[in-house]
Amino acid sequence: MRRQVFSARFASGGITLLRRAVMARVAEEGWAGRGLEDFVVVVNEVATNAVRHGGGGGRLRLWRRHGRLWCEVADDGPGLPPGWTTATPPPAGFEAGGRGLWLARRLCDQLMIVSGPAGTTVTFTARPGSP
Repeated sequence: MRRQVFSARFASGGITLLRRAVMARVAEEGWAGRGLEDFVVVVNEVATNAVRHGGGGGRLRLWRRHGRLWCEVADDGPGLPPGWTTATPPPAGFEAGGRGLWLARRLCDQLMIVSGPAGTTVTFTARPGSP
């Protein structure tokens, strides 16, 4: 059974508040330490991508299902560029940006991306203490 834990809309300038709210809510769900920190890092990276590339903002939902915490971040942007894949490596060297989804894939148990001209939805899941 799915149990909603948290939902919010966010925009440019609101990522810090979103990250703090998610951290507090996930901690209330019993998460702590590295698992909590990693989950919030992924929320930050995916929400930042929604602001930068997805029209300036988005929607976030958290829920519990089968002992896992799930997060969905959706935006109304133009979608990912043609040819983009989840296997894209991060930029080499000291280039700024380009590591958000790469990092998210490494910190989650599962990461799913659905993208098209009406927006992108990133859904990910983890268990406390994952990966």
